[in-house]
Amino acid sequence: MTSPQGPTPASNDAPRNDSNGPSLPPQLPDPDIEPRSRWLPSLVWVIPLIAALIGVFLVIKSVTEKGPTITISFISAEGLEPGKTKVKYKDVDVGAVKTITLSQDLSHVLVQVQLTKEGQKFAVKDSRFWVVRPRVGASGVSGLTTLLSGAYIGADAGRSTESEDTFVGLETPPPITGDQKGHQFILHGDSLGSIDIGSPIFYRRVQVGQVVRFSLDKDGTGVTMQVFVSAPFDQYVGTNSRWWHASGVDLRLDSSGFKLNTQSLATVIVGGLSFQSPPGQGVGTQAPNNMVFRLGSDEVDAMREPDGVPLRVVMNFNQSLRGLSIGAPVDFRGIVLGQVTNIGVDYDPKTRSFTMPVTMNVYPDRLGKRFRETAPQPGSLAGQSMLQQLVKHGLRGQLRTGNLITSQLYVALDIFPKAPPATVDVMSDPLELPTIPNSLDELQIQVADIAKKLDKVPFDQIGNNLSSALKNADQLFTRLDKEVVPQARDTLAAAKQTFGSAEATLQQDSPMQSDVHQALQELTRTLQSLNALSDYLERHPESLLRGKSGDKP
Repeated sequence: MTSPQGPTPASNDAPRNDSNGPSLPPQLPDPDIEPRSRWLPSLVWVIPLIAALIGVFLVIKSVTEKGPTITISFISAEGLEPGKTKVKYKDVDVGAVKTITLSQDLSHVLVQVQLTKEGQKFAVKDSRFWVVRPRVGASGVSGLTTLLSGAYIGADAGRSTESEDTFVGLETPPPITGDQKGHQFILHGDSLGSIDIGSPIFYRRVQVGQVVRFSLDKDGTGVTMQVFVSAPFDQYVGTNSRWWHASGVDLRLDSSGFKLNTQSLATVIVGGLSFQSPPGQGVGTQAPNNMVFRLGSDEVDAMREPDGVPLRVVMNFNQSLRGLSIGAPVDFRGIVLGQVTNIGVDYDPKTRSFTMPVTMNVYPDRLGKRFRETAPQPGSLAGQSMLQQLVKHGLRGQLRTGNLITSQLYVALDIFPKAPPATVDVMSDPLELPTIPNSLDELQIQVADIAKKLDKVPFDQIGNNLSSALKNADQLFTRLDKEVVPQARDTLAAAKQTFGSAEATLQQDSPMQSDVHQALQELTRTLQSLNALSDYLERHPESLLRGKSGDKP
């Protein structure tokens, strides 16, 4: 076939046939190469670009999610590891430990913590941090999960708006955290007793709170405790509530005998505190936050009415004080007016004798409402005059036995009208009141006087005289037996013979009895005639002159 343009040239792909030799393979055409556009990047650079973008994103995210960096000081870094130890709040991570270094004075460690964005709320002034480890305390066992996961730093968010980046860590977990609802109160007591941080607080033996902290008073006269009562039990703390130590087993041995008072089992180990309104009174107005209360040593002490200002009194006794102890009651006719605060001994060089001074606190307000209203103030002129009159009328102190089993003593104040005269120095401090021995001591004194008098009796001389008298009596009895007894025997025989004759004479059938009987009959007839004559003369007295009316003259 021919093309209109002429014969088509032979294709290069057709094999060539040369008669002079073998056929050669066809020659391939040259490829057409088109240059690429220079503005399109190579696909090799896409992956590094994406990786760079992801890295930038992660860096930006890390920077935006980071919170502030804070420094916490602890005494020890036990259980803390940089890069591993977390900072948690309600088991949610709010930061991590970056570095741990020693302070310049080597007294503590500085833990640098990187907070998260959510944890920046903890970088305020009143936030608290502590290391959570397994602990056994008054509030129970805590931190057991850290046995497997390791220790971590616990956090409690503060409520301040002022930022802070340096904190002093707590060595023990706080008893309460900022999210707990309730009220805090302050208690003042004489002694800490068995109370510790975390000790329970009871209301009608139901646990309603715990002890937050305690400290010794600056003057060293007592302790101050801060307690927390959780809601809704804080509504039962009124302005009239009374607080006291409620130890697990309260065993007392005093002048009143044995007293045993028990509380819940928890207080047996860790002790505790209790509060309640006085008997017969309601809860009253709810106490405000941080209200101050007095802490009694026991329920009886707490429920007692306010005592007012105590009056310091000293009494000097001239007898043994064995059985009298500090804290023993001062009693006035059954009413406890105070307690003994000190027992001592004093030597008087003038009389060369020892006295036993007993110091006590006496509360006059315990004598009743009427006495408080009418009695003058102690220390005033009227009060001094009243005290002198009481001493003049026999106000004395006396030691008495409160319990025969325990032999415990107490101090009794009473009026003894027959007491020896005494005076009182109303200006002395402490006030010295006169004393009087008790009945047993008086009896001992009387027995001693009798013994002295008996000691003066010459018993030896009396014994000698009695021995001589007994010898004389023995001689007398010997003479009686030898001389008097035979004569007495003859006399008794003669008397017996006489009594026999008298008996024979007085027998019924004896002649004497017959004669006596006839005489008595004659005497009877004579008396009857005289009786008839007296009756006739009584009726006819004129017959004494005229004779009988029937007789002739």
